Amino acid sequence: MIELINLTKRFSENVLAVNNLNLKIEEGKIFGFLGPNGAGKTTTINMITGLYKPTSGKIIVDNMDMEKESEKIKKIIGFVPDEPLIFEKITGISYLNFICNVFEVDPEEKEKRGDWLIKTFKLEKVINNPIFTYSHGMKQKLSLIAALIHEPKIWILDEPIVGLDPESAFILKNLMKKHVSNGNIVFFSTHVMEIAEKICDELAIIDKGSIVFQGTIKNLRKLRGEKSLEQLFLEVTNSESEKIDFSYLD
Repeated sequence: MIELINLTKRFSENVLAVNNLNLKIEEGKIFGFLGPNGAGKTTTINMITGLYKPTSGKIIVDNMDMEKESEKIKKIIGFVPDEPLIFEKITGISYLNFICNVFEVDPEEKEKRGDWLIKTFKLEKVINNPIFTYSHGMKQKLSLIAALIHEPKIWILDEPIVGLDPESAFILKNLMKKHVSNGNIVFFSTHVMEIAEKICDELAIIDKGSIVFQGTIKNLRKLRGEKSLEQLFLEVTNSESEKIDFSYLD
């Protein structure tokens, strides 16, 4: 379980990124985290993964307090940031070996699982090449492999589909479903409403640093009517897109 209790992050007196956020994510669920640009999604994710220290509040992961047991928590998390942050001057396989050493992955398991992931995401032809020669999509796939190679219980993925080709996106979605079927957690942010609608067991919508909805899409439709998730999202976040006058383009 992941539980966020009164979580707040203030970068300055005038910049309140996350405001008294409360969220509970149970095992065995794909949990979508939606919100407009600048709503606080990445800031929240960076606090859950230990990259940012909260201004106040608590983060509980697998019954452990992030403030007291951050190292243990980080060992059970597989994290993919919104932009691939990898060492570009080394080869892909060197980067994966480095990640495996950090997480103390058994050498036999590293070879077995690493080979499977590399073939699954079709990087075998470039895995021995320097990372700076990779396309954005290849770097995204390498980041995914690095996040999953130590078999973490909890996957935290910030816009993981961006940059992936359709086949790799399909593979990732199926891996997510398989992971939660074993009682684990996938927590991911996305701007792609179609993906969220198809694979999320539950979701939360954040706007201006606060949670404005948490529950199932079915519950959201009970509250707001039988509409597409895109329409529901725009309503919940008080988007003014419907007020835009497109007659200028006629």
